[in-house]
Amino acid sequence: MEEALQKAQERNLDLIQVTSKVEPPVCKIMDYGKFLYQQKKREKESAKKQKGGELKGIRLGFNMAQHDLEVKARQAEKFLKEGNKVKIELRLRGREKALGDHAREKINTFLEILQKLIPYKAEREIKREPRGFTMIISKE
Repeated sequence: MEEALQKAQERNLDLIQVTSKVEPPVCKIMDYGKFLYQQKKREKESAKKQKGGELKGIRLGFNMAQHDLEVKARQAEKFLKEGNKVKIELRLRGREKALGDHAREKINTFLEILQKLIPYKAEREIKREPRGFTMIISKE
């Protein structure tokens, strides 16, 4: 270890311990600033490759047909497979606000279709908001 320190000082570089899990510890002779820069660069690259965890949105309509719900369910399935959470929104306008039961039924129909495609869990249950209903789901 002293020999390695001496060699590093002769070259005006630092002795950097790469791993301490083995005996004797593995070290490198290099500039510490350069080592930190390379380490940050590697972490950034690995962070870029990780995907998922975002909150994606699916907006349903009050008067949507069955086939349209199936299309939206396939889109939600794609989002869930990527590892994202999905926010399901059903906006209510005007007189539709008085028909909350029908809106809940529409969301439940959508969820039944989605359940056939991919299992999911509810992060947040169906919630009534001033402009309609929302719900957040994620992959099981």
